[in-house]
Amino acid sequence: MLFVGDDWAEDHHDVEVMDGSGRRLVKVRLAEGVAGMARLHAVIGQALGDDAEDGEGAGRVKIGIETDRGPWVRALLAAGYEVFAVNPLQASRYRDRLGVSGAKSDAADAHLLADMVRTQSHQLRPVAADSV
Repeated sequence: MLFVGDDWAEDHHDVEVMDGSGRRLVKVRLAEGVAGMARLHAVIGQALGDDAEDGEGAGRVKIGIETDRGPWVRALLAAGYEVFAVNPLQASRYRDRLGVSGAKSDAADAHLLADMVRTQSHQLRPVAADSV
């Protein structure tokens, strides 16, 4: 399994991919739009390695993002990834659990979103393909 945190802004996405043990595999900033999505698919495919080629790779990817709608989320669902909408307040509370500084950054939020889907996906709301 791969776990992806996607902290989106108006013009970019900070993304972190981690494995089941919580080890960071990839950390990248992607442009909003088709080029960014293509790069995300490439990053995930590379992280999956041989698993990406068996046709079931996308089913081994869980993505946490702080929205449940929009073209980016629709593209994630269309690719077959399991997408979890994380309420920004949930993310803030999780950030508080991990550290006391209260500092927020897009890259750090991508990390915590990936970790949330790795450890807490059973408590998060999956986005249904027909709801976006």
